Amino acid sequence: MQVNVLGAERRRRWSYDEKVRLVEETLHAGETVCGVARRHGVAHSLLFTWRRQARQGRLGGDAAPALVPVEIIPVAAPISNGVPQPPSSPPAQRARTGIIEIELGGCRVRVDRDVDVEALQRVLELLRRR
Repeated sequence: MQVNVLGAERRRRWSYDEKVRLVEETLHAGETVCGVARRHGVAHSLLFTWRRQARQGRLGGDAAPALVPVEIIPVAAPISNGVPQPPSSPPAQRARTGIIEIELGGCRVRVDRDVDVEALQRVLELLRRR
């Protein structure tokens, strides 16, 4: 008779770094989620869940958020050509203030303060994969 003592926990706890490494492995060309899951002894459904959470920015973990360099550049005032301009509408004024410029992977993304956060996350994730 053989007895295996598993301890108080019967489930394996995956660290944030392990989850990220496995999710990134599934993104390599020619890889399948099921193949990665089989190699590492993970249920493929769990790996699909981690991929979905990573896309949504909800993978979580105990890792500190990544910091990126930020450069603040003042926006030059528009050049006046002497012709009186009609009063600016509120959307035009809003477009000139609060612009965020993000450079990632050789691409530049400019958004204003009213950007849809989920859409921006999807765009940045696609650029990060390039």
